[in-house]
Amino acid sequence: MKTLLKYLKPYYLRMSVGLFIKIMATVAELTLPYILSHILKSVVVTGDVKQIVFWGMSMVLFSGIACLGNIIANRMAVRVSCNFSQAIRHDLFDKMLHLSSAQTDRFTVASLESRITTDTYHIHHFISMMQRMGVRAPIMLIGGVAITLIMDQYLSLVMLAIAPFVFIIIFFISRKGIPLYGKVQKSVDRMVRVVREDVQGIRVIKAFSKDEYERRRYDKVNMGLVKDEKRAGITMGLVHPIMTLLMNFGIIAVIVMSVARVQNRLSDPETVIAFMQYFTQISMAMMSITRIFTMCSKSFASAKRIEEVLLCEDELPIHSEEEYPAKEDSDFIEFEHVSFSYNGKRDNVSDIRFSLKKGQHLGIIGATGSGKSTIVKLLMRFYDIGHGAIRIDGRDIRTIEKEELYGMFGVALQNDFLYNDTIMENIKFGRELTTEQVEEAAKIAQAHDFITSFEDGYDHMLSQKATNISGGQKQRLLISRAIAAKPQILILDDSSSALDYKTEANLRKALQENMAEMTTITVAQRVSAVKSCDLILVIDEGNIIGMGTHDSLLATCVEYKEISDSQMGGAFVD
Repeated sequence: MKTLLKYLKPYYLRMSVGLFIKIMATVAELTLPYILSHILKSVVVTGDVKQIVFWGMSMVLFSGIACLGNIIANRMAVRVSCNFSQAIRHDLFDKMLHLSSAQTDRFTVASLESRITTDTYHIHHFISMMQRMGVRAPIMLIGGVAITLIMDQYLSLVMLAIAPFVFIIIFFISRKGIPLYGKVQKSVDRMVRVVREDVQGIRVIKAFSKDEYERRRYDKVNMGLVKDEKRAGITMGLVHPIMTLLMNFGIIAVIVMSVARVQNRLSDPETVIAFMQYFTQISMAMMSITRIFTMCSKSFASAKRIEEVLLCEDELPIHSEEEYPAKEDSDFIEFEHVSFSYNGKRDNVSDIRFSLKKGQHLGIIGATGSGKSTIVKLLMRFYDIGHGAIRIDGRDIRTIEKEELYGMFGVALQNDFLYNDTIMENIKFGRELTTEQVEEAAKIAQAHDFITSFEDGYDHMLSQKATNISGGQKQRLLISRAIAAKPQILILDDSSSALDYKTEANLRKALQENMAEMTTITVAQRVSAVKSCDLILVIDEGNIIGMGTHDSLLATCVEYKEISDSQMGGAFVD
C-alpha cells in the first residue's frame, strides 16, 4: 500500500482543505444534541420566545453548515480519488506494456486485466471512503465520547467498556478477511480468462455447437468465485451484526443506568435525551468504521496485486558492451550457439547457429511447436536467451536500447491484431506516415485493390478484431503495416497462410523488387513461402536438422523433401 499512497502526494493540499471542511462539518453536527439539551434544560423553562428562536435558528445554522460542509468535502474527495485512480491505472497500463513476455506469461493476461479494472476500483473506493467516512467517523466517535464524558461520566463508561470488544472483533476478523479477498481476486482472474477466451472464440464455439460445454466451463469458474466470495463475505459479514449487538447492549445499559440516575436526581431527562442522541451518533460512527475495515480488507488485497506489477523489475535490462562486446566483421544477423527454455527446465531451442547478410532472405520451416516462432521472439528480444549470443550488425542485442532494437523490425504475425478504426489508421499504427507511404505498402502487400474496392477506400472502418474482412485480407493489411515504415528487418511469421498461391507468389515478387535492401525472415509451414529464400532452416523439436537453399535441402534433408513432396507433389508455383 505504501507504493500506492505515493500517488496521493500531488493532492495533499486539496485533501487537507477537504479534511478541514469535513472536520468543521462534523463538529457542527456534534453540537446539535448539546444545543437541544441546552434548549430543553435552560431556555424552554424561561418562556423567552426570542431565546427559543435564537437557539432554534442556531440549530438550523449548524445543521446547514454540517450539510453544506459534507457536500463540499465529499465532492473534493471524489475528485481526489478519481484523479488518484486515474494515475494508478495510467502507470499500471504503462508498466504492463513494458513487461517482458516472460513476466506477462507469469501474471497471465486475464490477471492483468482484472488488476487494472477490479483492483483499481477497490483502491479508488477505499481512498474515497477514507476521505469521507474515515474522517467523519473517528471525529464523531471521539468527539461524541468526549462530550458525553463532560455531560455524564457514569453513562459514558458504558461506551468505554464496549469499545475494546469492538476493536478486538474488527482486528481479528480483518486479519482473516484480507487473505480471503486475495483468493477472491484470483478467482476473478480465472473467470475473466474464461470469458475472454469464449468471447474471442465465439464463432468456433457456435460452429462446433459447444455452447452448452462452454456454459458448463464458465459455470465451474463462476461457482469457484461464488464459493470464495461467500467465505470472504460471511467472514467479514460477522462484523456488522456483532457490532449491532454490542451497540444494542450498550443502549439497554444506558437506559437502565439513566433511569436510576434520574430517579436519584443524579442526572436529568434533558441530559439523557442528548446523551441518547450522542450514543446514536457514536453507534453510527462505529458502523462506519466497520465498513471501512471491510473495504480496507478488499483494498489491501487489491493493493498488493497492483504493487506486484508496479514493482516488477526489468527482466530485460540493457547491458554494457564491456559485458557483451561487439564483434567486428560479423554478418548482419548472427545466432551463435543459442539455447533457450521457457520454463528453465527443458530447452525449447538448442544450439541454433546461422548468419545472414544484410538484404538476404531467411526462411524457417518446421512442424507446429518445433520452435520456429521462438527463434523470431529471441531475435526481437521478447525473451533473453539462456546460452549463446544473438547479434545484429555485430552488436549483441542485449546491449541495444529497446527503442532502437524494436525500431529495426517490421512484424506481421498470423494472429496479430487490428483494432476498431480505419484501414489507414491500422496501417499507420500511430506512426508519422504519409498517405503515399501507406498506399505504396498496401500495393506491395497486394492489399491496395481490395481496399479501393470499398466505397470509402482507406477510410473504411474495421470492426473489432477486423471481423468484417476475410482472413486473407486481414493478413495483407498486417503485412502492409509491417513494411510501411521500411524497417531494416521484416519478419513474416506464418503471415501468408490464408493467401492463395497466386497472391502469395505476387507478394514475394513485389517484396523482392521493392524491398531488396530489407533483410527478411519468413516463418512458414508451406515450402512455397520459403522456396526462394537465400537460406532455409528446417527446425524439429528446437533443433536445426537442415540448413541451406531449397535445391540443396531437397538433396540433403529427407524431412524437407518429404514436406515438399507432401504439399505440392514436388512442384511449385513460381
